[in-house]
Amino acid sequence: MKTKVGLWIDHRKAIIMSVTNQGEEIGLIISKVEKQLRRSGDSPLKGPYEPDQVPAQDSRQKTLTGQLNIYYDAVIACIRDAESILIFGPGEAKGELKKRLERDNLGGRIVAIETVDKMTDRQIAAKVRQHFPA
Repeated sequence: MKTKVGLWIDHRKAIIMSVTNQGEEIGLIISKVEKQLRRSGDSPLKGPYEPDQVPAQDSRQKTLTGQLNIYYDAVIACIRDAESILIFGPGEAKGELKKRLERDNLGGRIVAIETVDKMTDRQIAAKVRQHFPA
């Protein structure tokens, strides 16, 4: 059974459309990534932040990287068995995922990477059907 996957991805969610001989299936993975980590403490309107209330830049980056790794691992687990993978989306996530797939020796299955804007589920399904005609 040959599985072809179209994947729309950004840092907030991934929409995965699998096309097989039996039909199509759409899945959704929501990330827990928080781009702007919140400061602890009160409102800035009540006065300036103390240095100990603002997380250090490197610790915020480590948290973000850890959250992204968990997210990308979940996406890769869903598309690991695909024969052909089309990756598209608006931001940097598609390139980051490509590097992860290449590191896991799955980079050869990527047939294309495209930059597109936000899309509805129907637009994503139409794009995948157009790329992988029956």
